[in-house]
Amino acid sequence: MDERSEGADRPPDEAPEDLAKEISDGADRDGRRIAVVESLTGGLVSSDLAAAPGSSEWFRGGVVAYDRTTKHGVLGVPDGPVVAEPAVRAMAENAAEMFGADVVVAVSGAGGPDPQDDQPPGTVWFAVSDHGQTDAWVKRFPGDPPDVLKATRMEALHALREHTAAAHAD
Repeated sequence: MDERSEGADRPPDEAPEDLAKEISDGADRDGRRIAVVESLTGGLVSSDLAAAPGSSEWFRGGVVAYDRTTKHGVLGVPDGPVVAEPAVRAMAENAAEMFGADVVVAVSGAGGPDPQDDQPPGTVWFAVSDHGQTDAWVKRFPGDPPDVLKATRMEALHALREHTAAAHAD
């Protein structure tokens, strides 16, 4: 398990639109197809990507799987907790196949105010599947549910930017 510190080495005033434009530039440049699987963010990341310039060329779509039965039934998440590494790994990997995407980010967490799956509020699992290689990590965000959603949205966009920028650096 990889637990990353919140906001490490990131400008505090970045806008989701700016990150989405950078993702668009990288995806367009490298011909990458991107998809998203969201739970607690309810489509925020998909909306950011869909609004980016040229998204019709690289954005394959997204799934908002808010309910655990949707995660298990539609996305093939194994039985057990959904705020957990195996859940986000399955979400990202299965969505990559479903959408024919090169890069998929998946998020599932306890936004609060109550715990979920024995995880305290603010616990969020992320996974990125990039050409069949999946990386997963957990973050713990402070604050009320709107704060957790905002932080989760930004972390997901940062992860996609890192993966589209990494393709250019190779």
